Amino acid sequence: MTVQCETFSFEVHAEDGMARAGEVETAHGRFQTPIFMPVGTKGTVKAMTPEDLTDQIGAQIILGNTYHLYLRPGLDIIRKHGGLHEFMNWDGPILTDSGGYQVFSLEDLRKIKEDGVEFQDHIEGSYHFFTPEKVIEIQEVLGSDIMMAFDECPALPCSDEYMRESLARTTRWETRCLEARTRTDCALFGILQGGTSPEFRRAHIEELCELPFDGFAIGGLSVGEAKDKMYETVELSTPLMPHDKPKYLMGVGKPDDLVECIARGVDMFDCVIPTRNARNGQCFTSQGVVKIRNAVYAEDMRPLDPNCECYTCQNYTRSYLRHLYKAQEILSARLCTLHNLHYFLELTRTARQAIVEGRFEAFRKEYYARKEHA
Repeated sequence: MTVQCETFSFEVHAEDGMARAGEVETAHGRFQTPIFMPVGTKGTVKAMTPEDLTDQIGAQIILGNTYHLYLRPGLDIIRKHGGLHEFMNWDGPILTDSGGYQVFSLEDLRKIKEDGVEFQDHIEGSYHFFTPEKVIEIQEVLGSDIMMAFDECPALPCSDEYMRESLARTTRWETRCLEARTRTDCALFGILQGGTSPEFRRAHIEELCELPFDGFAIGGLSVGEAKDKMYETVELSTPLMPHDKPKYLMGVGKPDDLVECIARGVDMFDCVIPTRNARNGQCFTSQGVVKIRNAVYAEDMRPLDPNCECYTCQNYTRSYLRHLYKAQEILSARLCTLHNLHYFLELTRTARQAIVEGRFEAFRKEYYARKEHA
C-alpha cells in the first residue's frame, strides 16, 4: 500500500489542438500551466532574491536539486531550518530533481548497482550511495511539493541491449520510490526514459504510467540529440501519457522549444538557459537573441526588448547593460537574469492565454513573425 499525496491536484482548463492550459495545486499554493520553472539548483535562483522572483517576474514555482543540496549544505542544516522553503525564504511551490541526472553525468565518478548508485563528490571527493529510498528520504527532508523519482538517464547513443536493461532498472527504482514515500504533502512524479527510440519510449510509457504517480516527466532529452528528434519524441510521448496528470519536459529549453513543445502537449518546463546565459551576456527578446557584450551595443540607447515590460527594459539601455557586462559588475547578472526569466515566464503566460482563447496557432505564428521581422 503506497502513500498517496493529499495536497496535490491537477485540472485541465482549456485545450487547443494538443496544447493545453491547466492548474496545479500543491501544499504551498497553486500554479498555472503551461509553466516555466526557474532553476534554483543550490537553494537559490542565481542573482535573484525571492522578492525578485515573485514581485518582478511573477514566478509561481521554482526548482531545487537533490544531489547538490544533499552535498551542500547537507540535510542536518536544512532540517534545522524546517525544510527548503524556510531555508531559502521561499513560500511558493518547489519541485526537486532526484539528482539522477547529476549522478549519471559523473561517468568517471560513479558505479551503477542494482540497489542504487555509488558516486564520488565531484568537489571534495567523498563517496556516497544513492538508492531510490535515500533519494525520497532526502526530498522529504527538503519538503518538496513535487519530488522526482530516481531514474537512470542513459548516455546516448547506447546499444538496444543496454537501453532495455536501463529501462527495466529505472522501472524497478521508480517503483521503490513509490513504496518509500511517507509524507502525504509531497507529490511524486515518475520519469519516462527511452532515448529517441519510438519503440523504447512507447514501452516505457505503457509500463510506467500504470503506476500511481501524481504526474509524469519526459526525461532523457535535450542531451545532444537533434532538435527534430526531440520534437518527434515529445509528440509521440504526450498522447500516451495520462490526460489527467501534468506532463513535464525536463531540462528544456530555449524559447522556440517552449513554443513547440507546448504545441505538443507539454505542461511544465525547466532549464538553466535563461539564468546561465544571462550571466554570459546573452539576452532573449521577442526579436531574437541580444549578445549584450558585442561592441555594436556600446551606444545603443534602446531597451533590450521594446516589447518587454520587465524592470530591466523599463529602466536601462543596452548601452548601460553592455557597460555593466564589460566592467564585470554584479548588477549585469542581476539585470540580465531578471529580464531573461521575465521573458520566459511571459512567453508561457501568453501561450496559456492563447490556449484559453482558442488561438494558440495564431500565437505561434506571431511568435516567429516577430523574430523574422526584427
